[in-house]
Amino acid sequence: MTMAFCVSASVLGATCMAQDVGTGATENSAAQESGFRSYLAQVRQRALQEGVTPATLDRVLPSISYNDRVVMLDRRQPEGPSSAPVPNFAPYKARHVDASRISRGRAKYTELRPLLKRIEDETGVPEEIMIAIYGHETNYGSVMGNFNAPEALASLAYEGRRRALFEGELIAALKMIDKGVPQYAITGSWAGALGKPQFLPSVYLRLARDGDGDGYADIWRSEVDAMTSIANYFVNAGWRRGEDWGFAVNVPETFNRGIIRSRMTSPRCPRVYARHSQWRTIAEWRQLGISPQRGFWPNDNMMATLIEPDGAGNTAYLLGGNYRVILDYNCSNFYALSVGLLADEISN
Repeated sequence: MTMAFCVSASVLGATCMAQDVGTGATENSAAQESGFRSYLAQVRQRALQEGVTPATLDRVLPSISYNDRVVMLDRRQPEGPSSAPVPNFAPYKARHVDASRISRGRAKYTELRPLLKRIEDETGVPEEIMIAIYGHETNYGSVMGNFNAPEALASLAYEGRRRALFEGELIAALKMIDKGVPQYAITGSWAGALGKPQFLPSVYLRLARDGDGDGYADIWRSEVDAMTSIANYFVNAGWRRGEDWGFAVNVPETFNRGIIRSRMTSPRCPRVYARHSQWRTIAEWRQLGISPQRGFWPNDNMMATLIEPDGAGNTAYLLGGNYRVILDYNCSNFYALSVGLLADEISN
Protein backbone atom coordinates (compact mmCIF):
# COMPACT_ATOMS: atom_id res chain seq x y z
CA MET A 1 0.00 0.00 0.00
CA THR A 2 2.84 2.37 0.75
CA MET A 3 4.22 1.95 -2.76
CA ALA A 4 0.80 2.64 -4.32
CA PHE A 5 0.45 5.81 -2.24
CA CYS A 6 3.88 6.99 -3.30
CA VAL A 7 3.12 6.53 -7.00
CA SER A 8 -0.31 8.17 -6.80
CA ALA A 9 0.98 11.19 -4.93
CA SER A 10 3.84 11.77 -7.35
CA VAL A 11 1.55 11.61 -10.36
CA LEU A 12 -0.57 14.39 -8.86
CA GLY A 13 2.41 16.62 -8.20
CA ALA A 14 3.15 15.86 -4.56
CA THR A 15 6.63 14.97 -3.36
CA CYS A 16 7.08 11.22 -3.26
CA MET A 17 8.79 9.71 -0.23
CA ALA A 18 12.41 8.77 -0.84
CA GLN A 19 13.65 5.29 0.02
CA ASP A 20 16.00 6.53 2.75
CA VAL A 21 13.36 8.50 4.71
CA GLY A 22 13.37 7.75 8.42
CA THR A 23 11.27 4.91 9.71
CA GLY A 24 9.00 7.28 11.69
CA ALA A 25 7.74 9.00 8.54
CA THR A 26 7.30 5.64 6.81
CA GLU A 27 5.37 4.25 9.75
CA ASN A 28 3.12 7.33 9.82
CA SER A 29 2.34 6.90 6.15
CA ALA A 30 1.64 3.21 6.64
CA ALA A 31 -0.69 3.97 9.55
CA GLN A 32 -2.45 6.62 7.48
CA GLU A 33 -2.96 4.20 4.61
CA SER A 34 -4.14 1.50 6.99
CA GLY A 35 -6.72 3.84 8.49
CA PHE A 36 -7.78 4.88 5.00
CA ARG A 37 -8.31 1.24 4.01
CA SER A 38 -10.48 0.67 7.08
CA TYR A 39 -12.52 3.73 6.17
CA LEU A 40 -13.00 2.48 2.59
CA ALA A 41 -14.38 -0.76 4.01
CA GLN A 42 -17.10 1.32 5.69
CA VAL A 43 -17.73 3.19 2.44
CA ARG A 44 -18.09 -0.14 0.65
CA GLN A 45 -20.90 -1.19 2.99
CA ARG A 46 -22.77 2.08 2.49
CA ALA A 47 -22.30 1.92 -1.28
CA LEU A 48 -23.65 -1.63 -1.38
CA GLN A 49 -26.69 -0.50 0.60
CA GLU A 50 -27.24 2.29 -1.93
CA GLY A 51 -27.14 -0.08 -4.87
CA VAL A 52 -23.57 0.09 -6.18
CA THR A 53 -22.56 -3.31 -7.51
CA PRO A 54 -19.76 -5.36 -5.87
CA ALA A 55 -17.95 -5.54 -9.22
CA THR A 56 -17.60 -1.74 -9.39
CA LEU A 57 -16.46 -1.51 -5.77
CA ASP A 58 -13.93 -4.34 -6.25
CA ARG A 59 -12.52 -2.51 -9.26
CA VAL A 60 -12.41 1.04 -7.90
CA LEU A 61 -11.76 1.00 -4.16
CA PRO A 62 -8.55 -1.11 -4.17
CA SER A 63 -7.11 1.14 -6.89
CA ILE A 64 -7.17 4.37 -4.87
CA SER A 65 -4.95 5.55 -2.04
CA TYR A 66 -4.98 8.36 0.48
CA ASN A 67 -3.91 11.56 -1.28
CA ASP A 68 -2.57 14.13 1.15
CA ARG A 69 -2.21 16.72 -1.62
CA VAL A 70 -5.97 17.19 -2.02
CA VAL A 71 -6.33 17.48 1.75
CA MET A 72 -3.62 20.13 1.81
CA LEU A 73 -5.35 22.04 -1.00
CA ASP A 74 -8.65 21.90 0.87
CA ARG A 75 -7.07 23.21 4.07
CA ARG A 76 -5.63 26.16 2.14
CA GLN A 77 -9.07 27.40 1.14
CA PRO A 78 -9.97 30.76 2.70
CA GLU A 79 -12.28 30.13 5.64
CA GLY A 80 -11.79 33.28 7.65
CA PRO A 81 -14.08 34.15 10.54
CA SER A 82 -17.28 36.03 9.81
CA SER A 83 -15.73 39.07 11.50
CA ALA A 84 -12.88 39.22 8.97
CA PRO A 85 -13.17 42.17 6.57
CA VAL A 86 -14.50 41.43 3.09
CA PRO A 87 -12.07 42.62 0.40
CA ASN A 88 -13.14 44.88 -2.44
CA PHE A 89 -14.64 43.32 -5.53
CA ALA A 90 -12.64 45.38 -8.06
CA PRO A 91 -9.41 43.29 -7.97
CA TYR A 92 -11.39 40.06 -8.40
CA LYS A 93 -13.37 41.57 -11.27
CA ALA A 94 -10.15 42.66 -12.98
CA ARG A 95 -8.89 39.05 -12.93
CA HIS A 96 -12.14 37.32 -13.91
CA VAL A 97 -13.80 39.75 -16.31
CA ASP A 98 -10.61 40.53 -18.19
CA ALA A 99 -10.00 41.20 -21.88
CA SER A 100 -8.82 37.64 -22.60
CA ARG A 101 -11.81 35.97 -21.00
CA ILE A 102 -14.20 38.38 -22.72
CA SER A 103 -12.55 37.86 -26.11
CA ARG A 104 -12.53 34.08 -25.80
CA GLY A 105 -16.10 34.16 -24.53
CA ARG A 106 -17.29 36.15 -27.53
CA ALA A 107 -15.54 33.71 -29.88
CA LYS A 108 -17.11 30.73 -28.15
CA TYR A 109 -20.49 32.47 -28.13
CA THR A 110 -20.28 32.98 -31.91
CA GLU A 111 -19.15 29.39 -32.46
CA LEU A 112 -21.98 27.85 -30.44
CA ARG A 113 -24.70 30.39 -31.27
CA PRO A 114 -27.17 28.04 -33.06
CA LEU A 115 -26.90 25.53 -30.20
CA LEU A 116 -27.20 28.20 -27.51
CA LYS A 117 -30.25 29.79 -29.13
CA ARG A 118 -32.03 26.44 -29.20
CA ILE A 119 -31.28 25.83 -25.53
CA GLU A 120 -32.37 29.35 -24.55
CA ASP A 121 -35.61 28.96 -26.48
CA GLU A 122 -36.29 25.70 -24.63
CA THR A 123 -35.23 26.75 -21.12
CA GLY A 124 -35.25 30.54 -20.91
CA VAL A 125 -31.63 30.58 -19.69
CA PRO A 126 -29.75 33.27 -21.71
CA GLU A 127 -27.08 32.14 -24.13
CA GLU A 128 -24.48 34.46 -22.61
CA ILE A 129 -25.10 33.19 -19.08
CA MET A 130 -24.27 29.63 -20.18
CA ILE A 131 -21.06 30.83 -21.80
CA ALA A 132 -20.09 32.94 -18.78
CA ILE A 133 -20.46 29.91 -16.48
CA TYR A 134 -18.37 27.89 -18.93
CA GLY A 135 -15.70 30.59 -18.93
CA HIS A 136 -15.58 30.95 -15.17
CA GLU A 137 -15.60 27.26 -14.33
CA THR A 138 -13.05 25.86 -16.78
CA ASN A 139 -11.88 28.77 -18.96
CA TYR A 140 -14.07 27.45 -21.79
CA GLY A 141 -13.08 23.84 -21.25
CA SER A 142 -9.31 24.31 -21.13
CA VAL A 143 -8.83 23.62 -17.39
CA MET A 144 -10.95 20.76 -16.05
CA GLY A 145 -8.51 19.19 -13.59
CA ASN A 146 -6.66 15.87 -13.64
CA PHE A 147 -7.31 14.45 -10.18
CA ASN A 148 -8.80 10.98 -9.82
CA ALA A 149 -12.23 11.93 -8.46
CA PRO A 150 -12.90 8.84 -6.29
CA GLU A 151 -9.43 9.11 -4.77
CA ALA A 152 -9.76 12.84 -4.10
CA LEU A 153 -13.23 12.52 -2.62
CA ALA A 154 -12.30 9.52 -0.51
CA SER A 155 -9.25 11.34 0.85
CA LEU A 156 -11.25 14.43 1.74
CA ALA A 157 -13.98 12.32 3.35
CA TYR A 158 -11.44 10.32 5.38
CA GLU A 159 -9.77 13.52 6.61
CA GLY A 160 -13.08 14.21 8.29
CA ARG A 161 -13.72 17.95 8.42
CA ARG A 162 -16.54 17.70 5.87
CA ARG A 163 -17.07 13.97 5.79
CA ALA A 164 -20.83 14.08 5.20
CA LEU A 165 -20.34 16.17 2.05
CA PHE A 166 -17.41 14.32 0.54
CA GLU A 167 -18.54 10.81 1.43
CA GLY A 168 -21.86 11.51 -0.23
CA GLU A 169 -20.05 12.72 -3.34
CA LEU A 170 -17.79 9.66 -3.29
CA ILE A 171 -20.83 7.38 -3.27
CA ALA A 172 -22.28 9.43 -6.14
CA ALA A 173 -19.03 9.02 -8.12
CA LEU A 174 -19.18 5.25 -7.56
CA LYS A 175 -22.76 5.26 -8.86
CA MET A 176 -21.60 7.14 -11.96
CA ILE A 177 -18.96 4.49 -12.62
CA ASP A 178 -21.53 1.78 -11.96
CA LYS A 179 -23.75 3.33 -14.64
CA GLY A 180 -20.95 3.05 -17.18
CA VAL A 181 -19.32 6.49 -17.13
CA PRO A 182 -15.90 5.89 -18.71
CA GLN A 183 -12.52 6.17 -17.03
CA TYR A 184 -11.64 9.56 -18.53
CA ALA A 185 -14.76 11.05 -16.98
CA ILE A 186 -13.80 10.41 -13.38
CA THR A 187 -11.00 12.97 -13.40
CA GLY A 188 -11.63 16.52 -12.25
CA SER A 189 -10.71 19.17 -9.72
CA TRP A 190 -9.08 18.33 -6.39
CA ALA A 191 -12.53 18.67 -4.77
CA GLY A 192 -14.18 16.23 -7.18
CA ALA A 193 -15.87 18.71 -9.57
CA LEU A 194 -16.19 17.23 -13.05
CA GLY A 195 -16.31 18.25 -16.69
CA LYS A 196 -16.78 21.55 -18.49
CA PRO A 197 -19.42 22.82 -16.01
CA GLN A 198 -17.55 21.40 -12.96
CA PHE A 199 -20.51 19.45 -11.59
CA LEU A 200 -20.05 17.48 -8.39
CA PRO A 201 -20.97 13.80 -8.90
CA SER A 202 -24.33 14.16 -7.12
CA VAL A 203 -25.19 17.13 -9.36
CA TYR A 204 -24.19 15.14 -12.44
CA LEU A 205 -26.54 12.31 -11.44
CA ARG A 206 -29.43 14.72 -10.86
CA LEU A 207 -29.03 17.37 -13.52
CA ALA A 208 -26.62 16.44 -16.32
CA ARG A 209 -28.47 16.11 -19.62
CA ASP A 210 -27.82 14.52 -23.00
CA GLY A 211 -28.11 17.38 -25.48
CA ASP A 212 -27.18 15.58 -28.69
CA GLY A 213 -29.34 12.47 -28.39
CA ASP A 214 -26.57 9.88 -28.17
CA GLY A 215 -27.86 8.55 -24.85
CA TYR A 216 -25.00 9.84 -22.67
CA ALA A 217 -24.59 13.17 -20.89
CA ASP A 218 -20.92 13.71 -21.76
CA ILE A 219 -20.11 16.96 -19.95
CA TRP A 220 -16.39 16.30 -20.48
CA ARG A 221 -16.11 16.14 -24.27
CA SER A 222 -19.44 17.43 -25.61
CA GLU A 223 -20.17 21.15 -25.48
CA VAL A 224 -23.74 20.38 -26.50
CA ASP A 225 -24.20 18.23 -23.40
CA ALA A 226 -22.30 20.67 -21.19
CA MET A 227 -24.38 23.72 -22.21
CA THR A 228 -27.63 21.74 -21.97
CA SER A 229 -26.65 20.58 -18.50
CA ILE A 230 -25.75 24.10 -17.31
CA ALA A 231 -29.12 25.37 -18.52
CA ASN A 232 -30.90 22.48 -16.81
CA TYR A 233 -29.12 23.33 -13.56
CA PHE A 234 -30.36 26.92 -13.79
CA VAL A 235 -33.91 25.87 -14.60
CA ASN A 236 -33.88 23.52 -11.62
CA ALA A 237 -32.63 26.37 -9.41
CA GLY A 238 -35.51 28.60 -10.46
CA TRP A 239 -34.29 30.79 -13.34
CA ARG A 240 -36.98 33.26 -14.44
CA ARG A 241 -37.30 33.59 -18.19
CA GLY A 242 -36.85 37.14 -19.50
CA GLU A 243 -35.65 38.70 -16.25
CA ASP A 244 -32.29 40.44 -15.78
CA TRP A 245 -29.77 39.05 -13.30
CA GLY A 246 -28.96 42.61 -12.25
CA PHE A 247 -27.24 45.78 -13.42
CA ALA A 248 -24.79 48.46 -12.30
CA VAL A 249 -26.18 51.55 -10.60
CA ASN A 250 -25.10 54.78 -8.94
CA VAL A 251 -26.08 55.52 -5.35
CA PRO A 252 -26.56 59.16 -4.25
CA GLU A 253 -24.01 60.52 -1.77
CA THR A 254 -26.83 61.35 0.64
CA PHE A 255 -28.43 57.91 0.44
CA ASN A 256 -29.74 56.60 3.77
CA ARG A 257 -28.62 52.98 3.88
CA GLY A 258 -30.26 52.39 7.21
CA ILE A 259 -33.72 52.27 5.71
CA ILE A 260 -32.87 49.40 3.34
CA ARG A 261 -30.62 47.30 5.59
CA SER A 262 -31.81 43.70 5.78
CA ARG A 263 -32.51 42.31 9.24
CA MET A 264 -32.87 38.72 8.06
CA THR A 265 -30.25 35.99 8.39
CA SER A 266 -30.08 33.47 5.58
CA PRO A 267 -29.77 29.81 6.61
CA ARG A 268 -27.53 29.30 3.57
CA CYS A 269 -24.34 31.29 2.99
CA PRO A 270 -25.29 33.87 5.64
CA ARG A 271 -22.19 36.00 5.08
CA VAL A 272 -22.93 36.24 1.35
CA TYR A 273 -26.57 37.23 1.76
CA ALA A 274 -25.80 39.59 4.65
CA ARG A 275 -24.34 42.01 2.08
CA HIS A 276 -27.69 42.33 0.30
CA SER A 277 -30.24 44.99 1.18
CA GLN A 278 -33.96 44.49 1.67
CA TRP A 279 -36.00 43.73 -1.44
CA ARG A 280 -37.59 46.68 -3.22
CA THR A 281 -39.31 47.04 -6.57
CA ILE A 282 -37.42 48.82 -9.33
CA ALA A 283 -39.95 51.65 -9.05
CA GLU A 284 -39.12 52.02 -5.35
CA TRP A 285 -35.37 52.06 -6.01
CA ARG A 286 -35.86 54.79 -8.57
CA GLN A 287 -37.85 56.83 -6.05
CA LEU A 288 -34.94 56.44 -3.60
CA GLY A 289 -32.60 58.13 -6.09
CA ILE A 290 -30.79 55.06 -7.46
CA SER A 291 -29.88 55.52 -11.14
CA PRO A 292 -28.70 52.94 -13.70
CA GLN A 293 -25.24 53.43 -15.16
CA ARG A 294 -26.35 52.44 -18.66
CA GLY A 295 -29.49 54.55 -18.76
CA PHE A 296 -32.20 51.91 -18.75
CA TRP A 297 -34.56 50.38 -16.21
CA PRO A 298 -36.13 46.91 -16.30
CA ASN A 299 -39.78 46.32 -15.44
CA ASP A 300 -40.97 48.56 -12.59
CA ASN A 301 -42.41 45.56 -10.78
CA MET A 302 -39.18 43.54 -10.76
CA MET A 303 -37.92 42.94 -7.23
CA ALA A 304 -34.25 43.66 -6.53
CA THR A 305 -31.75 44.00 -3.72
CA LEU A 306 -28.82 46.42 -3.57
CA ILE A 307 -25.17 45.49 -3.04
CA GLU A 308 -22.15 47.82 -2.85
CA PRO A 309 -19.21 45.41 -3.24
CA ASP A 310 -16.55 48.13 -3.27
CA GLY A 311 -18.11 50.31 -0.60
CA ALA A 312 -19.99 53.59 -0.66
CA GLY A 313 -19.16 55.96 -3.51
CA ASN A 314 -18.31 53.18 -5.97
CA THR A 315 -20.33 51.17 -8.48
CA ALA A 316 -23.23 49.34 -6.86
CA TYR A 317 -25.58 46.72 -8.30
CA LEU A 318 -29.29 46.02 -8.17
CA LEU A 319 -29.75 42.25 -8.14
CA GLY A 320 -32.85 40.37 -9.26
CA GLY A 321 -34.06 36.90 -8.39
CA ASN A 322 -31.94 35.33 -11.14
CA TYR A 323 -28.81 36.54 -9.34
CA ARG A 324 -29.78 34.14 -6.55
CA VAL A 325 -29.81 31.35 -9.11
CA ILE A 326 -26.20 32.14 -10.03
CA LEU A 327 -25.39 32.06 -6.31
CA ASP A 328 -26.90 28.58 -6.20
CA TYR A 329 -24.20 27.50 -8.65
CA ASN A 330 -21.45 29.01 -6.50
CA CYS A 331 -22.40 30.87 -3.33
CA SER A 332 -20.06 33.83 -3.68
CA ASN A 333 -21.05 37.40 -4.48
CA PHE A 334 -17.78 37.94 -6.32
CA TYR A 335 -18.38 34.83 -8.46
CA ALA A 336 -22.02 35.65 -9.23
CA LEU A 337 -21.30 39.30 -10.04
CA SER A 338 -18.46 38.28 -12.34
CA VAL A 339 -20.63 35.74 -14.15
CA GLY A 340 -23.31 38.37 -14.75
CA LEU A 341 -20.83 41.01 -15.86
CA LEU A 342 -18.95 38.61 -18.13
CA ALA A 343 -22.26 37.55 -19.69
CA ASP A 344 -23.09 41.20 -20.37
CA GLU A 345 -19.70 41.77 -22.03
CA ILE A 346 -20.01 38.63 -24.15
CA SER A 347 -23.41 39.60 -25.51
CA ASN A 348 -22.46 43.23 -26.29
